Amino acid sequence: MDPKKITELQALVDLYRQDPTLLRAKQLSFLRDSIESMGDTILCSVKHASTEKTFNEQGKQPEAAESEESDLEIEYDGVIEPDVDDPQEMGDEYLEITNEMIDQANRKMEHAFAALDEGELQKAIDLFTDAIRLNPQFTLLYVNRASVFVKLQKPNAAIRDCDRACELNPNSAQSYKWRGQAHMLLGHWEEAAQDFTMACQLEYDEDTNDMLKNAQPRAEKIVNHRQKHERKRELKALHEALERVKLALEEQERTQKEESTWQWMIRIWWKYFDFFTTILDPRIIIAWVDVTWNPDNIYKYRSDRKFMKFIGQYD
Repeated sequence: MDPKKITELQALVDLYRQDPTLLRAKQLSFLRDSIESMGDTILCSVKHASTEKTFNEQGKQPEAAESEESDLEIEYDGVIEPDVDDPQEMGDEYLEITNEMIDQANRKMEHAFAALDEGELQKAIDLFTDAIRLNPQFTLLYVNRASVFVKLQKPNAAIRDCDRACELNPNSAQSYKWRGQAHMLLGHWEEAAQDFTMACQLEYDEDTNDMLKNAQPRAEKIVNHRQKHERKRELKALHEALERVKLALEEQERTQKEESTWQWMIRIWWKYFDFFTTILDPRIIIAWVDVTWNPDNIYKYRSDRKFMKFIGQYD
């Protein structure tokens, strides 16, 4: 199939994931009909309802989430699907171990190595498990079983064994080495690089160092990629915060202007209201006519504050 067509199809799927209402477009009716004919009749409507709910709750259309993986170019050769088996038996950590049990566990381990030599990996797993039941405090049993799980391409099981081995002996270089290989199978390049680094620090060997050289560049690329997007998110958050501050200041300024306008209007209204109520007072009119005809008569009204304020003698 044409890789370009696959890329275009993937882009369409990504758009649909970001906005399920996309299929409501008339131009994509053929695609919607095809999906519904295969039994998916409710997915679009359910997601649309969820989108509408978010819109109603937040008061705005949700923004499409930025895909941080879209611009990350990294090789995933050798990466497999994770194993989903039930966790393997780890033994009883509180078991009281006798010398006889230790001897039996060692014999089981020898038989397990013999099974490995014959290529019987599952038999080796079973024998290591039997040995772990007898001596659950022996770090090497978990490390060896983890190595077989890696060969069986069961990285999650191997990681569980290596985790247990590291708990029993944090200085076991082999525990970190095999856990690093398990992480590589899962594409966990950062974890793999950390484990290989620790293994080399505890017990350097060329094989582990080569695996570190393989995982380290990819891990650094992921770290740099994450830091770049973290910076973008921080800048976006800062920009949004500044926008909120700007809007708050504009709102404050607008409110202050409105308050100032209303205060001025009230002051003017009250001034003229007071003026008109004053001139409507017959006593004020009589006094004003008397003083107008004979200004010397103003002395008669010195005690009338309302009149004196009216003619400007008092504030």
